[in-house]
Amino acid sequence: MRYRHPLKEILEKTRWYWDHNDFSPAVRAAFRNALLCRTPALGAEVFGSEIGELVVYHTCKSRACTSCGHWATMKWQHERLIALPARYKGITFTMPDVLWSLFRDNRPLADALPALAANAIKAFTTARHGINAGVIAILHTFNGKLEFNSHVHTMVTAGGWRASSGSWARSVFYDQSVLTRLWRKSVLDLLRASLRSGALKTDMASQEVEAMLKEQERWWSVKIQSFNSTEHFLEYAGRYARRPPIAQRRISYIGERMVEFWAKDKMSGKFVRIRCSLEDFIDRWAQHIARRYKHAARYFGLFAPRAVSQTFNAIFAALGHKRQTQAAPLPWSDSIKMTFGWDPLVDQRGQRLYWVRRVAPQASA
Repeated sequence: MRYRHPLKEILEKTRWYWDHNDFSPAVRAAFRNALLCRTPALGAEVFGSEIGELVVYHTCKSRACTSCGHWATMKWQHERLIALPARYKGITFTMPDVLWSLFRDNRPLADALPALAANAIKAFTTARHGINAGVIAILHTFNGKLEFNSHVHTMVTAGGWRASSGSWARSVFYDQSVLTRLWRKSVLDLLRASLRSGALKTDMASQEVEAMLKEQERWWSVKIQSFNSTEHFLEYAGRYARRPPIAQRRISYIGERMVEFWAKDKMSGKFVRIRCSLEDFIDRWAQHIARRYKHAARYFGLFAPRAVSQTFNAIFAALGHKRQTQAAPLPWSDSIKMTFGWDPLVDQRGQRLYWVRRVAPQASA
């Protein structure tokens, strides 16, 4: 069965469950805004022609909204495409699954993981190759079943900037084993420091946590991928940087008390059907909504704001490329036309619609 707006329908059915003070303010705000997206509650722009008017309701920009997530992803990908004309690698930093719950229950620690991954890359490239690389790090907290699975996706320049010679190293070797050791040590040190300070939220005793951390000093994984193009990586990373943790097309059934969706089983490679209560679905979804003012994608090394202003002109000159200026955001109608191939501001007679007025937000029920 197909639903027009399945996530909104689930939010409506469960509003009694999540819309109260026991839920995180960031989660409540994200869910509320998603429900109001493209409704009179957010106001509208009115366009008209000789044969009528078109009312275009404003969007919510919520992290829980699939429509707004799609547009935000496109904008982010466009911005990154013109950032630096270089080849990139994708490096994924994962951890043993027994640690996931610690980062789920201690979200500030999870928010620190992108910086730890970037620092591991910086330590390696500086010590081994004497370069400064550009790093985009994206915290990814979910798997197909909407379980909390904390790991970091990074987009790293294949080479880097040698400040000593003012030259660009086009490609360097990233050692998987060294990055794994650096990543493992930094994550375990973070957890141990939080444990010693008494800030770690857990039901386990301190001795149990320490014993568990000691057991996890063996199996870790860092995966290094070379992508065919920057566009390929950005398409891959955009799913984690701006969009909700589940695509609406994966939701197959919504009942009065239960929801059903599809997820890919990593062991078999097949899609399996997941059933859970509506409340459990909301809990799974809510744990992946970041706190306010926390960005999904963070920038380090050459991509850090200060480095961009100080070194990018020299890097572009060394690469023999002209640095592109940041393009102005596309108007709403041009974005629709580029994505779907039709112009929303042309009426049935082919006449151009022009802006008429703005409608103020209306109080929601």
